[in-house]
Amino acid sequence: MTEADVLVFFEHQLDPEANRMAAFVAADPTDRAAFLVKWARILADDTVFTQTVEFDGRVVGHVSRFTQFGEPEVTYWIDREYWGMGLATAALTEFLKRDPTRPLYARAAVDNLGSLRVLDKCGFVAVGEDVGYAEGRGEEVEEFILRLDA
Repeated sequence: MTEADVLVFFEHQLDPEANRMAAFVAADPTDRAAFLVKWARILADDTVFTQTVEFDGRVVGHVSRFTQFGEPEVTYWIDREYWGMGLATAALTEFLKRDPTRPLYARAAVDNLGSLRVLDKCGFVAVGEDVGYAEGRGEEVEEFILRLDA
């Protein structure tokens, strides 16, 4: 992952529809400075494992593992232009081959059927539910907590 990739990620996350679907996003997706500070912190943290997703020579997203609520959790973002092409599933599958961390958790809004399908295809199973304030929707949102075991 390069600094140039991060600039592309910023452009991806400006999409209002993608923010609504992801739900748990930055309060102000247009705040470039805050976005860059966040990613500088991510890239400097040696406990975070992150990879750029490329397709046809273009940066189309990223996959990362970080710690949340004391547990290892995976997150991913694919540019909406590339949704429905199987890229999230392929990217997460490759990521999981490179990162042996298990159990590994993921979270997705209960109505984010695309992301839930990706996680299912990659072997994650629902183990709980939670509710939290989602900046991308401006309201409380239910989410599934999923886990991938060894």
